[in-house]
Amino acid sequence: MDIGLKIKEARLAAQLTQEQAAEALGVSRQTMSNWENNRTYPDIISVIKMSDLYEVSLDRLLKETENTTMTNYIDYLEESTNTVKHQRNLSQTILIATYLGIWAFSLIVFWFFISASDAMGYSIVFLWIILPVTTLVISLLIGKSNYFGKQKWLLPIAFGVMHTLAEYATFSVKNMIAIKFARINVPQLEMILIGALFSAIGLGIGGFIYQIKSNRKEQ
Repeated sequence: MDIGLKIKEARLAAQLTQEQAAEALGVSRQTMSNWENNRTYPDIISVIKMSDLYEVSLDRLLKETENTTMTNYIDYLEESTNTVKHQRNLSQTILIATYLGIWAFSLIVFWFFISASDAMGYSIVFLWIILPVTTLVISLLIGKSNYFGKQKWLLPIAFGVMHTLAEYATFSVKNMIAIKFARINVPQLEMILIGALFSAIGLGIGGFIYQIKSNRKEQ
């Protein structure tokens, strides 16, 4: 017996129509039809939900299935898992690259487009608004999707260091150049607190949203 037929039989035994089952599972009726006719396969989360909805065990749904069909399904799950991992890794890379791009842009603006009279405006716009807000938003998105797992809580340190480097690579270096490196400035470590604080706030808000979404899925 193939997977599609077993899913259909379990639905009928539970006395549910395709529309009712689709609504309970959060998919379209067409998707249900495709699953039951082996046009496509359900992901493993949907199979678990069907097991609960139809009150049948996973063994009943997945075992005693034709070898060819089961092999195809396993291949599908593996491919789907790899696709999800790739998309997740790509999203993480894009978020970090976005921050680094804005960070680099702030340095380019300072060195090539800012005059001495614009220094205060630059400091307010980039060091106190754009970079902190970018840190907050990027951290929120990371927390909301639970990217990097538990290691994401190291990000406030990383963002704090980057914020310090933004100030050091602009004002501090320019001052040292002006005095011909007669005195070497050290990074202003208090700047770490700004980047770390905004990152921690973003991660906290994002993590809260992620937890709410997870609780809703479990209900």
